[in-house]
Amino acid sequence: MRYSETITIEDLDTDPFPHYARLRATDPIAPVPAANCWFATRWADVELIARHPDFTAVSDEAPVNAAFGRPNVLTSEGPTHAALRGGIEPHYRPRRVADYIDSLVRPIAEAQLAAFRASGSNDLLTEYFEPISALALARSFGFAEVDTPTLRRWFHGLSQGAINFERDPARDAICREVVAEIEGIALPLLERLAKTPDNSPLSHMLHSGMEPGQTRAPEMILPSVKVTLLGGMQEPGHGAANLLVGLMQHPDQFTALRADVNGLLPQAIDEALRWIAPIGTMMRTATRDTEVNGVVVPEGTPISCIFASANRDETRWDNADAFDIFRPQKAHMSFGQGAHFCAGKWFAKAQIDVAMRVLLDAYPHLTFAGDPPEFRGWEFRAPTHCRVAL
Repeated sequence: MRYSETITIEDLDTDPFPHYARLRATDPIAPVPAANCWFATRWADVELIARHPDFTAVSDEAPVNAAFGRPNVLTSEGPTHAALRGGIEPHYRPRRVADYIDSLVRPIAEAQLAAFRASGSNDLLTEYFEPISALALARSFGFAEVDTPTLRRWFHGLSQGAINFERDPARDAICREVVAEIEGIALPLLERLAKTPDNSPLSHMLHSGMEPGQTRAPEMILPSVKVTLLGGMQEPGHGAANLLVGLMQHPDQFTALRADVNGLLPQAIDEALRWIAPIGTMMRTATRDTEVNGVVVPEGTPISCIFASANRDETRWDNADAFDIFRPQKAHMSFGQGAHFCAGKWFAKAQIDVAMRVLLDAYPHLTFAGDPPEFRGWEFRAPTHCRVAL
């Protein structure tokens, strides 16, 4: 039996990185039955598969299809993908983000910091980073009236469907309940936007590229709405929490950052995203018998491109498992590769930047309350808490 065939979902949720390292060294493109797909774990292989004409994003095995429906922006190609992405992307391009990010995120962060102080909690993950991420995405995307507890319930419920590689009925039930709630709110909103468009991405998804007086059917865009809600609410909040944990584990780096926030924060954000990718994978399927760097991949094989592993490839980075904000800067894969590269990259990084600045202005000398947190997850990985001494 191959080592890859012995790996369990619990192994991955607990700490996937030793398993990724062994696969990179001995079996870099290999079947992992527990996840119902193959894993590609080396940088070069992931990069090739993401752009290779013999692989498609259209995948019957991707958990998001069962969880959120089709077509969706993650598992579509060609004109369908272009239409769905074209409705989302313009609002999240770098110049557009720079125009609104501070005025959007800073008031949310300051209000959430006040709520954190009043809550009696010392957990910045649940009381600061996740709420900011949920609210910033929802408000920028077009869900102006949904409150923080609802958004966080959506986020955690949607994630259960997106990570359900093992087809767990309990996870599926949690996701289905949240999906029904989202659709109950989204459908009336989309009906209104079809008649009275505004400048939100939700509205743009209905109207962009359509003939005057015509809109896309809500059923066409709802799956991508769910994908965007989950990714946009998850990645910035957990990326920021990963960054703070990394800094608190390395006081010398934290001291240097505090002394030069403008100079070091951007590269610290990228290092945290490389060190622990908040979203760890991308699914591809072989469209014919093919070969990737010497490995034969049969037609129809679903391959999970493990960004989180590629980000720690020893051939690309020295001491790749370490968190080091001073390492020479190279591109990481935490926002994907190829045509499905995450449209929210600049929004996510800018949101983390603002949230960290607001936090450090208020609490410049943060330390752990007790032992450092454990991390959990492999598709979505984050600390179990971020409790600080106050």
